[in-house]
This record gives sequence, C-alpha cells and structure tokens, in this order.
Amino acid sequence: MLKRRHLVALPAAALLGGCGFKLRGKQNFAFETIAITPEKGGAVASELSRYLGSMVRPVAPAAGGALPDAIVDILGETREKVIVALNASGQVREYQLRIKVRFRMRSAKGRDLIEPTDILQERDISFNESAVLAKEAEEVLLYRQMQTDLVQQILSRLGAIKDL
Repeated sequence: MLKRRHLVALPAAALLGGCGFKLRGKQNFAFETIAITPEKGGAVASELSRYLGSMVRPVAPAAGGALPDAIVDILGETREKVIVALNASGQVREYQLRIKVRFRMRSAKGRDLIEPTDILQERDISFNESAVLAKEAEEVLLYRQMQTDLVQQILSRLGAIKDL
C-alpha cells in the first residue's frame, strides 16, 4: 500500500518540479537592517515590520546607533468599499473591496532603490441583508487576506533589489 502511494506521488512531484514550481523559501535581501515608515502607522507597515522582525530599525537611531541599510516608506494606504451590483429594488447585492498601497524604497543615503509604486488588491463580496454580521466578518477577513498579499508583493520587490 505504501509503495502505491509513492508510485503515485513520484510522477506528480516530477511534473511540478519540471514546470518550475517550488515552495516559497526564505528570502535573501541585499540589506541587513531596514526602517519602515510610518513606524506606527497603517496595517501594511505593521505587518511588514512583523514579517521582517529583527531586521527592522528606527529611521533615526539613538546616539551612536547605526543608520539602517534601507528605508521603506509607506506613502499611502487606502481602503475602499465600492458598490458593484444592485437588485431590482435598489438594494446592494455586491461590493468590491480594495486596498491600495503606495510605497518606495531608498538607501540610507537617500538614493531611490524602488521608485514610488502602487499596488492594488481587489476582492468582490456578495451582500445579504439577512446575514449582516456574517458579511462584516467576511469583509474583515478579506481585507486581512488582501493586506497579507500586499505585504508578500512588497517583500518580493524588496528581494529583487540586489545592490544598495
């Protein structure tokens, strides 16, 4: 029985490996320390700080402290909820949730490493007035997922920088 499972799994693994699929591993960055502004601002900046953990330093270090190697400025973070569809009686049936983040990355010396860039995430959510609390909880979950996707996109852009 165990051999059959291995015989089935082996071709599947070979196909995935052959198409270029690989699990996301630990990213290697060109910097050892980074500052994220606003330090106590939006949710994206907070999640990015949590992900980078011990690499995060303040923009203005204490006396005698070293400047961070790079600085990520979160220039803007906006959340929108737009009506997409109405029923025949004019009641909302579907919304579109959006998060837009504008950021840039610069070296401690002020050289732009990533020009100001916008990243947008959108999700559609149906609405039912008889399940308002459940839909509000779903909305919160969707915003959280979009935020995580945005952070992953920012991290992949930070990982693409090879030279400070």
